[in-house]
Amino acid sequence: MPATPSPGRVGDVRRQNLALVLAGIQGNGGATRAQLAAESGLTKASVSSLVTDLLESGLVQETSVTRDGERGRPGTGLVLNPARGALAVEINVDYLAVGVLDFAGELIFHETLERHNRGSGPSDILPVLVAMAQLAATRAADAGVELLGGELTVPGLVDTERNVVLAAPNLGWADVELSEELRRLLPEAPFGVSLSNEANSAALAELWFGHGGRFRDFLYISGEVGVGGGLVMDSQLFAGPQGHAGEIGHVVVHPDGPLCACGGHGCLETFAGQDAIYSAAGIDRDSATRHMAHLLQRAHDGDGRAVSAVEQAGHYLGIAAASTARVANISAVVLGGHFAVLEEWIAPALRRSLDHHAPGLIPEGNVVFSGLGQTGSLRGAAATAVRRILGQAYELIP
Repeated sequence: MPATPSPGRVGDVRRQNLALVLAGIQGNGGATRAQLAAESGLTKASVSSLVTDLLESGLVQETSVTRDGERGRPGTGLVLNPARGALAVEINVDYLAVGVLDFAGELIFHETLERHNRGSGPSDILPVLVAMAQLAATRAADAGVELLGGELTVPGLVDTERNVVLAAPNLGWADVELSEELRRLLPEAPFGVSLSNEANSAALAELWFGHGGRFRDFLYISGEVGVGGGLVMDSQLFAGPQGHAGEIGHVVVHPDGPLCACGGHGCLETFAGQDAIYSAAGIDRDSATRHMAHLLQRAHDGDGRAVSAVEQAGHYLGIAAASTARVANISAVVLGGHFAVLEEWIAPALRRSLDHHAPGLIPEGNVVFSGLGQTGSLRGAAATAVRRILGQAYELIP
């Protein structure tokens, strides 16, 4: 029988208290020691001791704060140190991207490289990723930001415990172990680089930097070459027992539909993914104009086939969203990626589909489009890394 940890050990209690104080600082930038004590339930002496350690670790810095209606000298508040940050690296089917998020939540560097990655293995992609990560680290250092950790996000099912991409059909990956690759991305960082799903990262970005301020529960749908999704419930990402919940791209929307890259038939992705929309619009797979800007221009010009292709995608998005909303009891939908780019034509078709398949389930104003652009997954991945680092802050304190 395994040994049970002794409750209330001094080290464990201190770790928990550090987490409480850091959560208070992150949630209320500029909070004073007295406020942190009141909100956490800790004594002022305990908070002061913990803050001293956090200041010495470089995770936190002091700032002057002035409270409305108060007289006298400004008080001393506490904020996460913007001179610390996290790296985000994204692999997608048609691009690679890197970004740096500082602890103040600012994306201080972002670079995207268009590249066809379908069928390319880690050995093909890694040298490019390492070079991009090194450039990001250099830019961060130039800005006075030390990178403490990071996250690699990919368009597929992942096992975060084993650093394995279980299945990324649009890349052609299955059971790909990435532990060594993760170490090479940021070799000097004390907290390393972890692995995540691209759509979940984008959903978290929406929660923390986008429409999460308005909705506590929503379905996020990401449109890229594939279609991904993330479920947010009670302002938390719901990933399910194995971390794979929210895979809306492979919800069946037409039982007799075409074969999907996942091996199933009639998935949402076969109607609303980029390749599906291009094909429905009459843009050949090998065409030099097979890109979103061309499709967007054709839709603006009133090209009937292009408009019809986008509206068809909206129709099937409505079917998938309605089914998911009934199962998960959510009442808001946020769309990102190319769905946000095509909002003018997607939105009416999606609304009609929702009203037809699930009247009244998702209110009129609760279908919205992301304003984060192509940085959504990077922001979410980096912000997740920041939270992981803060959760292990005790490792930086003797």
